[in-house]
Amino acid sequence: MAQHKENILGVNPIPMYAQIKELVRGKIMDGTYQSHQQLPSESEMMSSFNVSRITVRQALSDLQKEGLVFKVQGKGTFISKPKAFQNVTRLQGFGEAMSSMGYETYSQVVSIKFQVANRAVAMRLQISEDESVCELRRIRFLNREPVSLDVTYVSEAIGKRLQKEDLASRDIFLILENDYGYNLDVAQLQIEAILADETLAHHLRVQEGSPILRIERLTYSADKKPIDFEYLYYRGDAFQYRLSVERQQNN
Repeated sequence: MAQHKENILGVNPIPMYAQIKELVRGKIMDGTYQSHQQLPSESEMMSSFNVSRITVRQALSDLQKEGLVFKVQGKGTFISKPKAFQNVTRLQGFGEAMSSMGYETYSQVVSIKFQVANRAVAMRLQISEDESVCELRRIRFLNREPVSLDVTYVSEAIGKRLQKEDLASRDIFLILENDYGYNLDVAQLQIEAILADETLAHHLRVQEGSPILRIERLTYSADKKPIDFEYLYYRGDAFQYRLSVERQQNN
């Protein structure tokens, strides 16, 4: 990184820590720095850029807040593994979205069972609380690492058909549309951050108390009937949802 030294000294009004941050970010984005590669030490960066330790630490702290690097006590700073992401403005199944970006995905079915709907599920699917529904639990793998636990609720009739499907390699959305003739229209989402309990930690191979992105998604068919209700639990260190919003102009 020493070759950048003359380019950032005394010629740029942007604060030094911000310039260093951008240089390191650029090397991460263009692949110069690989996942889990160790960055030069703080002392080496101080020498390379001719700056103080506090300047280097500010740059690294900002990169860490962005999720681009992580620190290991007593060892140094390392490049984080890039997070996969899904566009929340498009209604897609996990496998459908990830495969379009070149990721390898598959699912492990943890359980599929039929039970009386609880109040929350009955309200979402607009059925009575004494009606039977199918609960399907799957661990979703991305590049052979567990990234989410999906808990899906559908009607008993749909569930009995799904029992016979290859749910390890196929998305439920695609099965509903391509095989069962449902036209999926819109979904309501609620997103919040939680901490992994013992069950989530076990399934997702994280420490208990690790950050988890919890998504509640209710999907409707084209005739405005709820057809698929899900709780999606994503590892906070491996996945993110993205969306674009537009500002409405006042008339």
